[in-house]
Amino acid sequence: MTDNRATGRRATDGGTGAGAEGRNTGRDTAVGPRSGARPGGSSPAGREPAGDIVAAVVRQWQAVRPDIDTGPMEIIGRVNRCAALLQQAEDAPLRRVGLTRPEFDVLGTLRRADHELTPGEIARETFSSGAAVTKRLKQLSERGLVERRGDTRDRRVAHVRLTEAGRDLVDGVLPEQLSYEASALSGLDEDGRHELAALLGELLIQLEGRLGTARG
Repeated sequence: MTDNRATGRRATDGGTGAGAEGRNTGRDTAVGPRSGARPGGSSPAGREPAGDIVAAVVRQWQAVRPDIDTGPMEIIGRVNRCAALLQQAEDAPLRRVGLTRPEFDVLGTLRRADHELTPGEIARETFSSGAAVTKRLKQLSERGLVERRGDTRDRRVAHVRLTEAGRDLVDGVLPEQLSYEASALSGLDEDGRHELAALLGELLIQLEGRLGTARG
């Protein structure tokens, strides 16, 4: 899990200008990369245009600006909207234990690494700024979930590890978190999940290579 929170109108409408209409149709969440309208109203061979909010937004843009290619919107808009809707659901278990998603990202990073990490390493793993990680570590330390120790050779370096309470919290909430994710994907068959995972993996590799320097 990474520290990329989808917030505000931009995340809710998928960055397509859906506005209030997008916010009121959360139940229509067809996965975009496998179906959707095409510029000019055409659709991939053998597939009907998707009926999600992004498809409606694309049709509106095509009506007022038929000269532009809305293809990128059909992918990026759906990825953004899916991320916003999924995060709303996935955050529910975290809220119940008093964690924000960025805080859980820090705890999860330490848990899966299963050894001490420096704040800089945590920042890289969670795609966050050093200042943001420092703030989160302070909050988690005050709750007794992580602890820091100084480096014996370099006093400027700190090493962070989970406390027993932090480990128990991650291990307790993770199954519920994964259950939410499995439920969200239940509308896709196994082949569909594999296909989507592979396509998203290819996209992520490309984006990390070109856009991977931004930190939040």
